[in-house]
Amino acid sequence: MTKYFFPDLGDTMFDGPTTLEPILAEHPFLKGMRKEHLALITGCASNVKWDAGTYLFKEGQDADQFYIIRQGTIAIEAFSPAHGPLVLQTVGEGDIMGWAWLVPPYRWHFDGHATDLVRAIAFDGKCLRTKCEKDHELGYELLKRFSEIMSQRLDVTRMQLIDIYDDMPTKGVRRK
Repeated sequence: MTKYFFPDLGDTMFDGPTTLEPILAEHPFLKGMRKEHLALITGCASNVKWDAGTYLFKEGQDADQFYIIRQGTIAIEAFSPAHGPLVLQTVGEGDIMGWAWLVPPYRWHFDGHATDLVRAIAFDGKCLRTKCEKDHELGYELLKRFSEIMSQRLDVTRMQLIDIYDDMPTKGVRRK
């Protein structure tokens, strides 16, 4: 029998609620979503758990899920032939992990592994894409919410690049 962990209910393991909808309705990413859309999304959700060191996905694999992280951290990595895996970012409790399920060709662009025990809610990307094709308002609402996450992640990457290259010598490069 699968047991579920819900930090908001204390350190309790139990057979689980009949639906994840009340938990999802309170998450900032889904808060304010229409009730019928939340019900559709909940139908694609399940609880998952990974032990430390487990790879959730690898670059180039089918991206068929996204996650709301409930506990633990996931390191997002890119592989460098010269240096091996490079951690680009870590995501943790409350964060959304994964947007590649939404954008063709639906492939992961990075590797992701659990740095410690991770508990999350997983959303089946194929299930959601099918529902979005039938309900374009749902699709648009998800696209708006994921666009904000993508923009935030690009901003973080931009700042990392500035930090990396800020200390490098320049030859006549000036900002206008």
